[in-house]
Amino acid sequence: MKDLGQILVIGAGPTGLGVATRLTELGYPTVRVLESRGAVGGLAASHVDPAGFTWDIGGHVHHSHYTRFDELLDRVLPGGWFEHQRVSRIRMSDRWIPFPFQLNLHRLEPADRDLCLARLEEAADRPLPQSATFAEWIRSVFGDGIAELFLIPYNEKVWGYPLERLGTGWMGDRVARPDLEAIRAAIREDRDLDTWGPNRTFRFPRTGGTGSLWSAVAERLPDEVLELGATVKRIDLNARQVRLADGRRLSWDRLVSSMPLDRLCRRCDGLPDRALETSAQLVSSAVHILGVGLRGKPPESLRHTSWMYFPGSNSPYYRVTVFSNYSPSHVPDATCWSLMAEVCETNWRPVDPATLRSWTLRALEEDGLTTEESEVVSFWHHRESFGYPTPFVGRDAVLQELLPELERHEVYSRGRFGAWKYEVSNQDHCFMQGVELVDRWMDLGEEVTIHQPSVVNRGPNR
Repeated sequence: MKDLGQILVIGAGPTGLGVATRLTELGYPTVRVLESRGAVGGLAASHVDPAGFTWDIGGHVHHSHYTRFDELLDRVLPGGWFEHQRVSRIRMSDRWIPFPFQLNLHRLEPADRDLCLARLEEAADRPLPQSATFAEWIRSVFGDGIAELFLIPYNEKVWGYPLERLGTGWMGDRVARPDLEAIRAAIREDRDLDTWGPNRTFRFPRTGGTGSLWSAVAERLPDEVLELGATVKRIDLNARQVRLADGRRLSWDRLVSSMPLDRLCRRCDGLPDRALETSAQLVSSAVHILGVGLRGKPPESLRHTSWMYFPGSNSPYYRVTVFSNYSPSHVPDATCWSLMAEVCETNWRPVDPATLRSWTLRALEEDGLTTEESEVVSFWHHRESFGYPTPFVGRDAVLQELLPELERHEVYSRGRFGAWKYEVSNQDHCFMQGVELVDRWMDLGEEVTIHQPSVVNRGPNR
């Protein structure tokens, strides 16, 4: 077996656990994973509030681009999954539009429908743009009707920045391109087109939320591999040592980090000043997770709903998940149900935590998700400083400078915020970033996920 020396991993989310799992499979003994929190999972952890409701940190679902990841799910939670058919919709004034919006224009008011179709037809006659920004791409491909009515307001709520700041290289299969003939047919036949997308079917753990998956993965590691509550304060690139908050110093030959890339750079001693300045260009957003535990019967329209999108300015949230529909174990008893809302926060889109509860509860009723009779028995508020790695214009040039510079010191930044590539930041992507990194070291394979996102997102991959 190839001798890699002492491997140190910062972060026990999907990426760090991917590294440790693969090394353990190969029988490699000298790996240690440091996690600053008291539990594994990172942004894929789950929490139980004092009222007994289970919450994820966002609307996670499990749909994989990799057979290896699917095999992991089956292996660590055998028989422990629900299979779901996605039912997702968009709230537009007092209407529900099936997802994706651009394929279901027949559900709009006639005037809006006709305007969107006319502008879409005009856009179809133009050549595909070589656009520098997401805003330009939306208008060029979909026309001003769809852009103004849904895609721009919704995406600004998700990202928390003007869309002129976002590039287009990240999109891949995440934004449905318009099929003009299918849209015309759906309008003529008044027929929904709601089966698009890679997550149209998904699975979810029967108990414990998404975090139960990563707890099960961690339990399969040797006891000496994982250390919780271990916070890395400084990283000496020349001495190849990390200093922990408790004063300990640990040596490494190869260091894997899934902490946010800009934070990693600030904690490194020996990194060139230019790289530190470049890392300050990275852009991200925070996310507030608002779990609303309710008693009584949910509205009939929500009984089979997975999640919903909200472009309107009446609500703070961009997405709401009917989390109790994923598993009955998410609520304390059969009289309860639950909604989980997500709110973006940036300097451009600030959030006042003091008013977030009242605004959210009021908007849920306005949007038809609750009624005056709905009894709120729990309200869980959790903020993550790093929610979305923003695919800003110029992002790829920043990454092409920072990641190789770190690797020159045998530091490998991977994961949702380690690689800063939103297009490969789902749980399966992040786990496989860790697995593929080990395979690269061992000359067993390449890092396809981080270097060729469009390839892996076409899937399936081994």
